[in-house]
Amino acid sequence: MSATMPTVDSDPDIRRERKALPSLTGVRFFAALLVFFIHALQPIGPVDHSGPVNPFGDKDVADGLYTFFGPAGFLGVSFFFLLSGFVITWSVKPGERLTAYWRRRLVKIFPNHLVMWTLALGLFAYAYTSVTTGFLSLFLVNSWVNALDVQMSVNAPSWSLCAEMLFYLSFPLLLHFVRRIPARRLYWYAAGTIVGMIGVGLVTTYVITDSPSNPMIPLSPSQMWFNYTLPPTRMFEFVLGMLLARIVLAGRWPKIGAVPVIALVAAGYVAAIYVPAPYNFVATTAIPFSVAIASLAAADVRGANTRLRGPVMQWLGNVSFGFYLAQGVVIFWGRQALLGNGTFSTPVAILVMLGMFAATLLAGWLLYTFVEMPAMRRWSRPRPRPAPAPRAEESPALVSVPREAARTAAGTPGAEPAVRP
Repeated sequence: MSATMPTVDSDPDIRRERKALPSLTGVRFFAALLVFFIHALQPIGPVDHSGPVNPFGDKDVADGLYTFFGPAGFLGVSFFFLLSGFVITWSVKPGERLTAYWRRRLVKIFPNHLVMWTLALGLFAYAYTSVTTGFLSLFLVNSWVNALDVQMSVNAPSWSLCAEMLFYLSFPLLLHFVRRIPARRLYWYAAGTIVGMIGVGLVTTYVITDSPSNPMIPLSPSQMWFNYTLPPTRMFEFVLGMLLARIVLAGRWPKIGAVPVIALVAAGYVAAIYVPAPYNFVATTAIPFSVAIASLAAADVRGANTRLRGPVMQWLGNVSFGFYLAQGVVIFWGRQALLGNGTFSTPVAILVMLGMFAATLLAGWLLYTFVEMPAMRRWSRPRPRPAPAPRAEESPALVSVPREAARTAAGTPGAEPAVRP
């Protein structure tokens, strides 16, 4: 494998054009919203175990909501992993240095992570986090450890970034193989990734020890680690996203209307409520989510209006990463810090939920505006190198250049650098 990024494919039938996919930006917020609901409805606070995060005092309402949104967090993360594989494949820049690609991916996630890690550690996690665990969490390798308190240490939602880091690091190697798959066989390989997801579930059920039991989830801590938080077992979702991107680029994705897509996703979600763990974490919705992502991308390629392209949905999609990362501080800590462990009547509890949502959305906007975007502008691209000074023996005609041309060669803002890094 070369030190630069290859093209997405070696198939001559694959179109080279890469249109923007605003619908995939907009849909990101719904995945983050799924995670929000299950975090806000936790019956036991992950930070303060003495009481609930769930604000509903009516037990029937609280239990009903928790049952309905039970799969939401698992499925929201799975959607993100699929979407990540698709978007990164779609946005490949052939010939880009691998170091430049890795730098862009790191700058995309690490500044937000560092801010929320620091806040969580300073506000509450310092009381029970060892130095070793803190550093594992800081450098996003904590979910490789088979210990729940390490996997969810400091800022709990950041565990998923451990898997994303593996995806980012391995993507150039994965692309080396995925790009060589003939377009006519892409669907077969996509089906193979879904078989792999089911295989992970089978290994979890029949090979990984089922003790000790977990009162919150019908899996042992080791089963939960292997099936859900261990980064390598989540690679099937990422690779499926890569394959879907190639299918859409090849023009092999059929036109599917919004109603069938929404119905399929809804059916997959309902099935996830009743399908036993661990198969409801990923496998149940792999096909519905794949259809949704590929259909939205194909609609964007056609220029169709998916109702996700408007400014509101684009804004929500842009702040969704910060919205997701902030939930560990705003919901797990802030709710109990401000309101204690009390529960409320249903109308008041709804207002509490809206308050948690608004506070988390505000935190997501702050991260996007003052951390993520400035970091991307500052560090996602290499600095242009100045043009070398002319040598004394060069012709005076070559040395004497107009002032504007000299500034351009030196790499002024907006100009193409004379020497590519």
